[in-house]
Amino acid sequence: MLGVGYNKDKILKKIRAANYLTVAQLFLRQNFLLEKELEFDDIKPRLLGHWGTCPGINLAYNCLKTYDENIDVVIGPGHGFPALQANLFIDGELEAVDSKATRDENGIAYVCKNFSWPGGYPSHASPMTPHVICEGGELGYALATSYGFCLGNPEKTVACLIGDGEFETATALASMNLNKLFSGTRNGNVLPILHLNGYKISAPTIAGRKSDREISELIRGFGFTPLFVRATNEDAELALNYAVDDFKNALDEAYSIFRSIKHGEKMNPPFIIMKTDKGLTGPEELDGLKIRGNFKAHQIPLLNAKTDEKELKVLNTWMKSYRFNELFDKEKGFTL
Repeated sequence: MLGVGYNKDKILKKIRAANYLTVAQLFLRQNFLLEKELEFDDIKPRLLGHWGTCPGINLAYNCLKTYDENIDVVIGPGHGFPALQANLFIDGELEAVDSKATRDENGIAYVCKNFSWPGGYPSHASPMTPHVICEGGELGYALATSYGFCLGNPEKTVACLIGDGEFETATALASMNLNKLFSGTRNGNVLPILHLNGYKISAPTIAGRKSDREISELIRGFGFTPLFVRATNEDAELALNYAVDDFKNALDEAYSIFRSIKHGEKMNPPFIIMKTDKGLTGPEELDGLKIRGNFKAHQIPLLNAKTDEKELKVLNTWMKSYRFNELFDKEKGFTL
């Protein structure tokens, strides 16, 4: 049954593990288990990738896949690839297509060293990744792809994560009208999820500037039923704790609506609005400048960690906050 295996404690552990491995991919070339304090030699010579959207991807992915193991997840912000790759690695799906990505210490080293590295894994989602069908550097067509995937496949349920920067593209906004073309019985279920973290690469997003009422009315105007998930508490762990509960409630409601539609009831399909801080669980500030909940979290928030002692210490504290040693044992592997 849907939601039966929705173990909150396990979900929170998997999110922590995925967040840790996301950061490790972005920054580390060695010392992947943090067995000693970070040193400059542990940091990659070139830091490239995107952090800000990744915590939201890890939150949504683990809540969705735990609630319904058969759900397909389409991730619009493919630039958040280290988050997707972290989850595929933890679940063993990456090893199925790359035998070196073993779920042990050697596999962690392999995946992290080769992220955004010549001959390794790209910084954006790519077709070499399990289940990925489009290159992840272009934004806008995730929702249209989701509807196309469900067309004529009534057994399918697809959750489509849309970034709020992506939500400003003409393609994404035009795709919001596709629900009007879908039959309640002949096609699958599409569950759009707007990741409302408030910022794009260099500025606030338009949707992020809207009030809850304004964004709700916009979603209703497109013919959806808006459902909120919030991860905006000042304490990042508390924010995730509340958000996992919110996600369960939202998915219960969403699947109830899907069932009613399949039975011929005239209802607007569900649409989840997931509000998080940009770069949730990451550094809050550096040199008096806000990082978390700001556009500065979008890409690499500690760009000088290779040469600046202060930034290196912030990174060390940041990575330790995930307590990865509680989630991974060198002998047993993951203990989630």
